[in-house]
Amino acid sequence: MKVLAFVDVHGDINALKNITKKSAEADLLICAGDLSNWGQKLDYLLSLLSKTKKLLLIIPGNHETNKEIKKSCSLFDFAQDLHKASYSLNNYIFFGYGGGGFALSNSEFEGITKKFKKTIKKNSKIILITHAPPYKTTLDKLPIGHRGCKSIRKFVEDIQPKLVICGHMHENAGNEDKIKKTLIINPGKDGKIIEI
Repeated sequence: MKVLAFVDVHGDINALKNITKKSAEADLLICAGDLSNWGQKLDYLLSLLSKTKKLLLIIPGNHETNKEIKKSCSLFDFAQDLHKASYSLNNYIFFGYGGGGFALSNSEFEGITKKFKKTIKKNSKIILITHAPPYKTTLDKLPIGHRGCKSIRKFVEDIQPKLVICGHMHENAGNEDKIKKTLIINPGKDGKIIEI
């Protein structure tokens, strides 16, 4: 299965046009947050993506609220709000947690993932979608040091999902790294096709 992942579009229409073109190669779209600028024109931006005729799994970033994402997704059949939720497709479980991006730790994420861990079967293939990157990777490195989330990193170390898609730190768009065997990608606003 091929996934077209993207993040931090911030209302850039040209980026969305490029994503729409690339979507012909993908089976599924994933947005790891910040599709809009402060929730502006969110319905319109989703309407542009509806032309792909592909399922979109989306979480809020720090530029839109969960309420805004949920409301906009309710207007479209193709868009699935994945914040604090999971979605099963083929042999994969996609688990999403959006918003934020600035905290070194996140007790809410820890509580939700504790419950999620109990639902995971032994052979489950997990894809984690977060807006914030996990701590201490090339995806959270800034000139002032690492600014990712330690709670996300701990979850990745414990569960070892197949893939983590995240963003938030625009400076690291396009970067990839690994925690143990887990591939971590910031696909940036232009998007990246990932074969899973």
